[in-house]
Amino acid sequence: MSKFSHLDPAGSARMVDVGHKPQQVRRALAAGRIVCQAETIAALKEQALPKGDALAVARVAGIQAAKLTASLIPLCHPLPLHHVSVSFDVGDDHIAIQCSVATVSVTGVEMEALTGVAVAALTLYDMMKSADKTMRIEGIALVHKVKK
Repeated sequence: MSKFSHLDPAGSARMVDVGHKPQQVRRALAAGRIVCQAETIAALKEQALPKGDALAVARVAGIQAAKLTASLIPLCHPLPLHHVSVSFDVGDDHIAIQCSVATVSVTGVEMEALTGVAVAALTLYDMMKSADKTMRIEGIALVHKVKK
C-alpha cells in the first residue's frame, strides 16, 4: 500500500475512500488579501467601479466556489455544506478576505474555504482590473480547522 493516501499501489492518483470514517462537525477558515492602490479602494467605497459592486459580486462568487470545490479540484469529495460565509475588511491599500465553511461529514472543508477565498480574490481582481493594473493577490492560507 502506498504511504500517500491519494496514490494507489501503482502510483496512480485516486480519490480516497472515506466511507469508513465517522460523520463529524467540520469547520474551516481561510484568508487572503488583494493589495491595490488607495484610489482603487476609494472607488470601491464610493461604488464608482466600472463593473459595479465588487464586494457583493465577490461574496457570491466565493460562496459559489466553495460549493463547487469538488468540481474544480479533481480528488476532492463533494460535501453537503451547511454554511459558507465570505467577508471582507477593506483597508487603505488592501482588501482582506475570509471564507468560513462548515459541514457535518466524513472529511474536512479546508479546500472549500481556500477555494472560496481564492475565487473571491480573483473576482475582486476582475471587477477592479480596469481601475488598477498593480493589484496582486497575496497570502491565501488556511487559518483554522476544527473537527469534533
